[in-house]
Formats: sequence, C-alpha cells, structure tokens
Amino acid sequence: MTAIRVLLADDHHLVRTGFRVILETEDDFEVIGEASDGEQAVRLVSALQPDVVLMDVEMPGLDGLAATRRITATPDGPAVLILTTFDRDDYLFAALEAGASGFLLKNGTPEALIDAVRVLARGDALLAPELTRRVIATFARPGGNPRTSGEQLAELTAREHEVLVAMASGATNAEIAASMHLGEATVKTHVSRVLTKLGLRDRTQAVVFAYEHGVVTPGG
Repeated sequence: MTAIRVLLADDHHLVRTGFRVILETEDDFEVIGEASDGEQAVRLVSALQPDVVLMDVEMPGLDGLAATRRITATPDGPAVLILTTFDRDDYLFAALEAGASGFLLKNGTPEALIDAVRVLARGDALLAPELTRRVIATFARPGGNPRTSGEQLAELTAREHEVLVAMASGATNAEIAASMHLGEATVKTHVSRVLTKLGLRDRTQAVVFAYEHGVVTPGG
C-alpha cells in the first residue's frame, strides 16, 4: 500500500508535533516534512511533492492563504487542507477562493483530521456540514451573488448537469451512482468532466459554483 505523503505547515512547533503524532498512528500516512511559514511550505511542496498539505492560516511572512494560492496554481499540485483556530467566514471563503480542498477547525477530533486527509488524498473535497450550510447561506442571501454563466454551463451534457446538482446536494460518488443507476467509475468520469468544463479544482468549488450561479437554490 502506498502511503499518503503529508506536509505540515504551521508556525507552532507543538501543533506540528501533535499533527505528526496523530497521523503517524495510521499505517497509510507518511509525514514527509514540516514548514513554519508559507514561503517554506511552498518550497517544500516543490521539493517533496506531497499528496496533502495541512496548512495553518496565520503564519509569519507569507500566510497560509497566500501560500495556498501559490501551491494550487501549480498543475497537479497537492490538495490543501486549511486548519485554523479561528471560526471566521472570511477565512473560510478566502480558503475556498485560494483553491483549498478542505477546511477544518483545530478544535476537531483526531478522527476528523485523519478522515479529512484521506478524503483529500483520494481527490475529493471536504467541508464540515456546518461550514457547508454557511457557504449555502451566503449565496442564498437576497441581493447576493446568484447569476448565470451560460457559456460554461452550456458545455455540460444533461447527465453532467445532473451530476453537478447532485454534488451540490452533498451526495458522494457512491450515492450519485446509486441514484442514477451508474457505476462509480462512470460517475467519477462525469465529475472529472464537470470540473474540467467549469474550470474548477474540486468538489468544494463545484458546490460553491452551483449555488453562486443559480444552478441550485437552498431547498430547491
């Protein structure tokens, strides 16, 4: 079994040590490096090519959000999981816009962290349910951001549009496959095509896109 290669980026040594201890209790994880600031994280990503980066937000010099933008701008770069002590909407939305594939608070459980890294490593995205609700609520505000993007959406086939709607509802690939009577491999192909045609990095951005552009509406 190939281990999931993880890079830790946090300016607190004790925090990095704690994450390392949690992850290294699992046989399928390998912590391959540690960074104490954003610049170092960007350099180590290039040098070590991890699968997943655990990224703090507030670090000296280049912060975690800026570092995430630089990391995700690279084709085939690692997935970035933002971990922060601060439950702030501006951090959440800035992380999504920067290309992060997941967002967790540091007061979560070790099990939640382990699960999140595995989710990102297999190419999916992760938001805690309460954070997903806040994303939806933001785009559902009267006078907010609902708009259409006809050219992009017109590129989707009818089936791909169905898959986008299902992703926005929070359905997993297995759930989409069951509801549409498709194989999971076929669903993965549809998901990949949706992301490519819409210019999106992952499922989290697909959920944001769907609500922001009026493809789905809360309760719809």
